[in-house]
Amino acid sequence: MKKIAFFDAKPYDKIYFTPLSEEYGYKIKYFESKLNEDTVSMATGYDAVVAFVNDTLDKEVMNALHRAGITIVAMRCAGYNNVDFEAAYKKIHIVRVPAYSPYAVAEHAVALLQTLNRKIHRAYFRTRDFNFTLNGLTGFDLHGKTVGVIGTGKIGRVFIDICRGFGMKVIAYDPYPTEGIDYVSLEELCQQSDIISLHCPLSKSTHHIINETTLSMMKKGVYLINTSRGALIDSEALVEALKSGQVGGAGLDVYEEETDFFYEDRSGKVILDDILARLMGMPNVLITSHQAFLTHEALENIAQTTMENLDAYFNDKPLVNEICYRCSKFGTCDRKNQNRCF
Repeated sequence: MKKIAFFDAKPYDKIYFTPLSEEYGYKIKYFESKLNEDTVSMATGYDAVVAFVNDTLDKEVMNALHRAGITIVAMRCAGYNNVDFEAAYKKIHIVRVPAYSPYAVAEHAVALLQTLNRKIHRAYFRTRDFNFTLNGLTGFDLHGKTVGVIGTGKIGRVFIDICRGFGMKVIAYDPYPTEGIDYVSLEELCQQSDIISLHCPLSKSTHHIINETTLSMMKKGVYLINTSRGALIDSEALVEALKSGQVGGAGLDVYEEETDFFYEDRSGKVILDDILARLMGMPNVLITSHQAFLTHEALENIAQTTMENLDAYFNDKPLVNEICYRCSKFGTCDRKNQNRCF
């Protein structure tokens, strides 16, 4: 029976993974600790590792996993910017879940926008104190507003469909355009949009795509929504733009330095990250803890695809969801070895 080391495990992970592991005939050991240089030794004696978006899979961790005999890491997420593919190449196969539920993430982005705009979170706490005044709760109609969508993959396109249902005008920026969408340059998107929502992966070209320069191009009072990756936004520049009123509101499900905070209970501790503390203290900022994916349907799909990825590896089948150094950096992976990267 193959043994799997499952890092950064949460109670909801066990609900969906445990029945499937029994069905596939694998034994999972759940570790609450995140995978990093200090915890990688716990993978010794296992046949595979399952990791998540805030685990650390840098060169040191990859080398330690290789020494421990690990040859497959299954990311139970779509993102992989935390993986050192160069260090893993020809040593450890990396598989992921490319699509679990675009609806889950897109719908959460809209929920952030609506909550932020109509002050639902503030109204909720106010009425629980039997305060039924409406002062300070004024929002704006979404109908007729221009929303700029950065990234038009599956999630971005679902978000666009929802926005069109509200009667919003949609413009988009993506180096790889799709038919049926009105594309503009990034500069034009910043200048024309009342709302900007991020749905692109994190890469060298998209790191801090929202920065002091692009923020200065935007309409005064623009709303920003980010359910993709935290480092797409320069957090310090965002704080300054919020202080000046250049940004009217921000709905963030991700934060560029979230690893030490998100998915954990930090309610009894002092937050030492001054930027995060400032953002959370602003009335026009709404932060959720990287929960956009968290629906029953998405969790079922994540568990199913992850187990299928592992089963394909152990049974010498093609790894349809594998990605490697040459895939991500050069785009020249030929997958000649049983439709695998190497």
